[in-house]
Amino acid sequence: METRFQNIELRANGRRLTGYAALFGSEARIGGGVVETIAPGAFARTLTQRADILALVDHDPTRVLARTRSGSLRLSEDTRGLAFDLDVPDTQAGRDVLTLAERGDLGGMSFGFEAIDEHVDGARRELRALDLFEISVVAAFPAYEGTVINARSHFAGHPMRDAAARRLRILELLK
Repeated sequence: METRFQNIELRANGRRLTGYAALFGSEARIGGGVVETIAPGAFARTLTQRADILALVDHDPTRVLARTRSGSLRLSEDTRGLAFDLDVPDTQAGRDVLTLAERGDLGGMSFGFEAIDEHVDGARRELRALDLFEISVVAAFPAYEGTVINARSHFAGHPMRDAAARRLRILELLK
């Protein structure tokens, strides 16, 4: 699973958070001189086919804020990117996130995914189709300014690399 961080606007509206978890066409320097962008439509397949996508705090599966299966997380693509709208729960994690959002203290959004279709041309990588597992509200500040992604992880050789194992591990942690 790969993760990407974007320092983008979050809005608190009552007990809801809205914003963008990813922006199309924004260039991100992901290391080794590689520039990555997300193509419009990259999330379309996963939004129609995935039964459940989680909203987490800092990619922590023990801090669930919302999920598509219950209807407490709503995701959609528009011309700008992957938009989200989530109902903030009355839990400690929910109250903390809402307080930080209202004060403008959150770092931004991140998302965990697996690339399904990508085009690589030299040092440029375009993500054309993604399997989205989760979006995360990130409390920390980004290492880079703007809408660049500063967190990247490859779990090569890790048991979480396999999608079925990853889902099982998340379910185990939620029990």
